[in-house]
Amino acid sequence: MRLTILGSSGSVPAPGNPASGYLLNSPDAPAVIMDMGPGVLAALQGIQDPADAHVIFSHLHTDHCADFASLLVWRRFHPVQAAKSRNLLFGPEDTPNRLGRLSSDEPDGIDDMSDTFAFDAWQERKSELVDNFTITPFRVVHPIETYALRVEEHRTGATLTFSGDSAYTEALVDAAKDVDVFLCEASWGDSCDGKAPAMHMCGQDAGKIAAKANVKKLVITHIPPWIDAQATVAAAAEYYTGPIEVAVPGMQISF
Repeated sequence: MRLTILGSSGSVPAPGNPASGYLLNSPDAPAVIMDMGPGVLAALQGIQDPADAHVIFSHLHTDHCADFASLLVWRRFHPVQAAKSRNLLFGPEDTPNRLGRLSSDEPDGIDDMSDTFAFDAWQERKSELVDNFTITPFRVVHPIETYALRVEEHRTGATLTFSGDSAYTEALVDAAKDVDVFLCEASWGDSCDGKAPAMHMCGQDAGKIAAKANVKKLVITHIPPWIDAQATVAAAAEYYTGPIEVAVPGMQISF
């Protein structure tokens, strides 16, 4: 499995860094785009045919899904690289409604995306087969329907868990148990002092979960432009003694 960071800025895009977006690749299968925040489609074009990929969403806040409407334009209307067939789309139950409104021509309309994507809604801890991957959603804590996503590649047994934008919850420990890579948001920086309830985590939280889940590597992501990423890593390292990296655009991790 190869993980490519397309964008890792938290809540808003930053100069040179789109908001949340990640690419999963496995040999001889379509790629999987995991979240599509503002700027992600532009980053994607440099490394992957946007029309040859499945799409999965952790949740539907704008910083995780806004570029999906542009992806539909590419897939439908690109003069030489339009999608040749439908791909899979997984996300929260309201995905066709919320994202259909982004690309509709009518003020109150909903764009029917079934011409280019076959949609299915996540169900709590029900695994889904997506070509070379099995993906299991774990409901986590956020103001809207949100899932941590555990990904297993069949060929190698490699595993990755993406936290979504969850606050601290034991469900994340279950989702990340023994994974090779734990891609974990830590938007609140080094300390959770003053943190809004049910909103995001800090570096301390990320480190605690990584340690309890016995993950092999912690990759911290979703860092807003105003947060000190290295201080966040140092806070995580107080609790987790394994390797820690900060997700930056263009980073690739093969495992």
